[in-house]
Amino acid sequence: MSDIVITTLAERPELAGRLWDMTDSWPDFAQHDALAWLLYPRMVAEFPEYVLIATDGDVVVARGFSLPFAQHAPGRDGVLPAQGWDRILMWAFSDQRRGIRPDTVSAIEISVAVDRQGVGLSGLMLAAMRDNARARGFAEAVAPVRPSAKSAEPDTSIHEYAYRTRQDGLPYDPWLRVHVRAGGVVDSVAPLSMTVNGSLDQWGAWTGLPFDTPGPVHVPGALTPVHCAPEQGYAVYVEPNVWVRHSLA
Repeated sequence: MSDIVITTLAERPELAGRLWDMTDSWPDFAQHDALAWLLYPRMVAEFPEYVLIATDGDVVVARGFSLPFAQHAPGRDGVLPAQGWDRILMWAFSDQRRGIRPDTVSAIEISVAVDRQGVGLSGLMLAAMRDNARARGFAEAVAPVRPSAKSAEPDTSIHEYAYRTRQDGLPYDPWLRVHVRAGGVVDSVAPLSMTVNGSLDQWGAWTGLPFDTPGPVHVPGALTPVHCAPEQGYAVYVEPNVWVRHSLA
């Protein structure tokens, strides 16, 4: 991977329109989180120094989004929120609007092109994100980690899965393992990290599945079952993540 170059979007603004060139492994339904639709364009426009892009020659092979926020603001007191990913997006932009000085950087996303997965690029992106936060004067970074193998066990409690380890003491989940190997420490569970809601027709289009039976629906790529309420005409997915803390000292 000697030809991989990782830079911030602030350093290479001409790449802003190419962040989504690559094919990633996000399930289709995850693209319909309302906050993502609203705030991803603003991250690109207003926080380019926290957006990372990896290229191999002229090819985009990975991207990473992060945001600064005030973890220790009154009412937050250093406690990472149960609403995880969604809440960090709201806090970061609220802090920016109100002029509150950030004290922490949170990862928002690290995605690797599907044809470049399994070769360590996600670890390089995580290291670059940590280095970028450190270079900007931050002593801590956090991440609401989407445990990559949890989708194989949608009915398993995230509270059990998050703390499951292998015989060597490292996390069972491969993406959590990357974070811990990089120096991260599992902090807590964010059981309400992302919420995606839609009509039954929308969920059918996103997944190719019939949403016609009340109760849990197992959807490929989902970390937990989607709750289907056909009598009400909607289905809701609430995704759990796992908070990991990274000391940058």
